Amino acid sequence: MNTSSLITGIVMVVLGFILIIVPIFYSEVPAFVFLMYGIPLFIIGIFILFNRKEDSIEERKDLLKKGNKR
Repeated sequence: MNTSSLITGIVMVVLGFILIIVPIFYSEVPAFVFLMYGIPLFIIGIFILFNRKEDSIEERKDLLKKGNKR
């Protein structure tokens, strides 16, 4: 796993979790605003953390058809 995707995923998950938890403790703040940003941020952070397909290097299809001409 790339270090940058690991850091980005952890930061997004933590920020999303904080934005989801804040309305529970502070009832005078409009909860839907925090939830509107917190839930998607949390979901995207989890997706970034567990996305293994991005780390693999794909073969170029045009090179496979022509052979390995260098």
